[in-house]
Amino acid sequence: MDNMRLLILTQKVDINDDILGFFHRWIEEFAKRCEKVIVICLQEGRHDLPSNVKVLSLGEEEKFLKIKRFFRLQSLLLKHIGEVDGVFCHMCPIYAIAAFPLAKMFRKKLILWYVHKSVNPILKISEKLVDKILTASQESCRLKSRKIKIVGHGIDTDVFKPKLNANLKPENEKFKILFVGRISPIKDLETLIRAIDVLVNQMKIKDIQLNVVGDPRLASDQDYLNQIKNLIQEKKLENFISFFGKVPHTKIIKFYQNTDIFVNLCPTGGMDKVVLEAMACGDPVLICNRTFGRDFGKYAEKLIFREKNAQDLTQKIHSLENLKDRVEIRSFLRKQVVQKHNLDNLIGKIISEFKK
Repeated sequence: MDNMRLLILTQKVDINDDILGFFHRWIEEFAKRCEKVIVICLQEGRHDLPSNVKVLSLGEEEKFLKIKRFFRLQSLLLKHIGEVDGVFCHMCPIYAIAAFPLAKMFRKKLILWYVHKSVNPILKISEKLVDKILTASQESCRLKSRKIKIVGHGIDTDVFKPKLNANLKPENEKFKILFVGRISPIKDLETLIRAIDVLVNQMKIKDIQLNVVGDPRLASDQDYLNQIKNLIQEKKLENFISFFGKVPHTKIIKFYQNTDIFVNLCPTGGMDKVVLEAMACGDPVLICNRTFGRDFGKYAEKLIFREKNAQDLTQKIHSLENLKDRVEIRSFLRKQVVQKHNLDNLIGKIISEFKK
């Protein structure tokens, strides 16, 4: 353990959250390397963290008004910023802006973690205030700045790993395809449904099963889900597609470990964490996000399909289903995550930035 003391600003601390539950492991790893970790979060849920971690909530779970949350944030920062060596803002540039005056006054290094293709005015303002912006890949933060440093992602490869005997598949078991993510137009689930339609109704492949993990968050997302379900009914695919809704992050592993192909349809941009989790579990992945091309090596041609092209996706699924070197691909993809995107290395890189 180092003598580093760190203050973290994040959206939610909740081990069961389907989207942000992963950050619980990040905090645990920070706690292993730091003497003290103070986490100020917008919302607090269930957590089980080491004794050197203090979690303080801004009260969204209690429906506090935004103005009250803002003044509570400033009060907590003023109380605790003198106890730490630096401030780490996870994902939200607005946190960096809010923390800047006191971080500057107390001469504390301010670092932002940002992985999103959006470049908005808030990000541009925060870039002027922080000491460094850390991101997962060149495409994960499209702002042009000398402050940006690429450090890879943080996947817990001790948890996200293949199950024992992953390559031994029972006879007559269906070929399983997995989708994980928020149900929304940008995730383009429609293209995957149309690919399943071609496989089932045109190519007459009946031994496949698509499992969809995730739920809509906005009213527009719910409308999109309704469209998807209408499409499934229209194509008579009800027996080939199952919806599981949102799944706690601690339980998503069983889906990764029990699938044959993982499909992600987000456009080229940042590195979607669920793709890396699937790769860490040894899943062959099919994506249209060319950001991952560098991690796919010689397999890029087989694993990247044309965006919104159901026919190309269909051909890639069919090819992977019959591919003889699937075991080799599984091993290669996991190795890429272990080497480039494992959590232990990432936390070490973040800590080193505070020490510079």
